[in-house]
Amino acid sequence: MRSNSLSYSWIAALPLMGLLSVLILVLAFLLLPASAIADEQKTATPIQIPNPAADLWREVRQRDVVGVGTTQAAGVDAGTLINPYGSNWTQFRMQMLIPYGGYLLGGMLLLLLVFYLVRGRIRMEEAPSGKKLFRYTVYERTIHWFQASLFLFLAVTGLIMLFGRSLILPVTGPEVFSVLASASKEGHNLFGPVFLLALLLMFIQFVRRNIYERGDLTWLLRGGGIIGKTHLPSNFFNMGEKTLFWMLILIGGAIVASGLLLVFPVFGQGRVIMELSHVAHGIGALVMITAVLGHIYIGSIGMEGAVENMTTGYCDLTWAKEHHSNWAERCEQHGEVLSDEQVARSQGSHRYQADDVDAETVRETN
Repeated sequence: MRSNSLSYSWIAALPLMGLLSVLILVLAFLLLPASAIADEQKTATPIQIPNPAADLWREVRQRDVVGVGTTQAAGVDAGTLINPYGSNWTQFRMQMLIPYGGYLLGGMLLLLLVFYLVRGRIRMEEAPSGKKLFRYTVYERTIHWFQASLFLFLAVTGLIMLFGRSLILPVTGPEVFSVLASASKEGHNLFGPVFLLALLLMFIQFVRRNIYERGDLTWLLRGGGIIGKTHLPSNFFNMGEKTLFWMLILIGGAIVASGLLLVFPVFGQGRVIMELSHVAHGIGALVMITAVLGHIYIGSIGMEGAVENMTTGYCDLTWAKEHHSNWAERCEQHGEVLSDEQVARSQGSHRYQADDVDAETVRETN
């Protein structure tokens, strides 16, 4: 009887067990897709929502002209969305101006060194005569050294700003270089406009004697006596000196004008004009520094007797005949040759006494 009752109890529990089995299957069916979706979400690539502003600025940058809009903000470039030329200037400065400018200056220094080793110092073929010609007044020498001092200061500070990060920073470190670069920038901006005054004074005082004339081209084509030992006639200034004068006036004027645009952004110029001013300023300065290096060489160790012209105001008659023969002959014809004793007595005076030559007459005949 007991076994029969157990059999009936097990049979009665079958529907309940079947119901539980169905519930378990239903739950498994419902949970498995959810876990699969969760796993898929973990490994799937996120959906990228494009930024409409990115497309806008990309379209602005790809245009060939500067995009200008309308704005209530005051300013020259206030309506400019993006100035693409700033990147062009940066690439030009880093990839062309700095490396090729370094090649230009280094090449000039190397050329002068080779020329000195091969040609040597250009000496007077004859011994000094002991006689002098009056060449530059105190005022003219003052103008020359005033401009020379300004030029050298501006050249050194400009080169520090141009090449300092590549050449000086690795040696001195950032602290020292930051002080040096900041001082160079402030000094360059302070004394740069003063160079305009020096140019004007130089032009007014020397322009008359730097007009090109017959014989100058011949002097240039024959190397000016620097190449070889042939004496070539020239006047008070030769072709080389005249060319340097006009380079200083014209290229120096462009350097000053572009520098004023950079230092004083109050003339209504925008960033594009200032970037072009950077180009003109940098190229012009490198060209003038290269030319002045040659002038410094000839006027110091390169030629015997040259430096006395701008230190004493006089030159030896032999030197004048060998380098400015036309002017020397004219001075001899007018009786303007002085002895060392006459020069010694007249030092510091613009007019000679007794049998000395009147200095004003000397200047007029030059």
